[in-house]
Amino acid sequence: TPRDDVGHGSHTLATAGGSQVNGAAAFGYGNGTARGGSPRARVAAYRVCFNPPVNDVECFDADILAAFEAAIADGVHVITASVGGEQRDFFEDTVAIGSLHATKAGITVVCSATNNGPDFGTVSNLAPWVITVAASTTDRAFPGYLVFNRTRVEGQSLSEASLRTKSFYPLIIATDAVAPGRKVEDAQVCMLDSLDAAKVTGKIVVCCVRGGVRRMEKGEAVRRAGGVGMVLVNDEEGGSNVIADAHVLPALHINYTDGLALLAYIKSTPSPPSGFISKATTIVGVRPAPVMAAFSSVGPNVLNPEILKVAGFAYRS
Repeated sequence: TPRDDVGHGSHTLATAGGSQVNGAAAFGYGNGTARGGSPRARVAAYRVCFNPPVNDVECFDADILAAFEAAIADGVHVITASVGGEQRDFFEDTVAIGSLHATKAGITVVCSATNNGPDFGTVSNLAPWVITVAASTTDRAFPGYLVFNRTRVEGQSLSEASLRTKSFYPLIIATDAVAPGRKVEDAQVCMLDSLDAAKVTGKIVVCCVRGGVRRMEKGEAVRRAGGVGMVLVNDEEGGSNVIADAHVLPALHINYTDGLALLAYIKSTPSPPSGFISKATTIVGVRPAPVMAAFSSVGPNVLNPEILKVAGFAYRS
């Protein structure tokens, strides 16, 4: 069955050919009309990935090839394949092989660049007969604010939840609340069950390193330990790339520079540190937009440098 129980396929298919939906919103944010690039298109879905993985593999070469052949047999005009792995020679790359068969049948094939940026030379799906597409930003933002020590810093969030009162709440760094038997490194990235409820309950937890586990999973870890809110701080590599996520509790993702100021305050203040997270709002008309997303893989093409693949783009909508 092509039924999608993860969401990735539904998301990419709707981006390409979703019908117009009035009054659409994401957890109460960004109300408006949503539609795909070709809303009148007839679409077909082919399942190539499976969850849970089998022997740590989710997407098998045989299934990817079978999907290409099925789509060719069904007479589709365009194939969008948002899958990609390691950079491999074309004769070993399943997507390249399947897309070559499709191209020979007159079908346009569009593939994702993958999400291994911002380092150069990370782009996948390098075959010259494939249109390789980067991820880009939108013209909307969802800012919320963290207030501490007479300072207000902006972050991003799609959390439906908000703090119950407008008074300040105690702040604690996740590494100061390591659960018994867990490693400091686990608490640093706010892994599930890595935080000590005795130290976290009723507090806003600062997860001081991005990565390790999914961003929303960090919020779930804080919620399970009794925390009332979470602040996710970028590492230096993440820089100013902050993302609005639908967290399960009041939460903000803030940039590296603001994170340093927050951590310095918590570590140096003689009185118990405290802060407040405001509920996010929707801002439209953000410019410039769209621009390449920081997480998107970029060129140059490491297999054939003379074939341009996702060098970067920025233009006004």
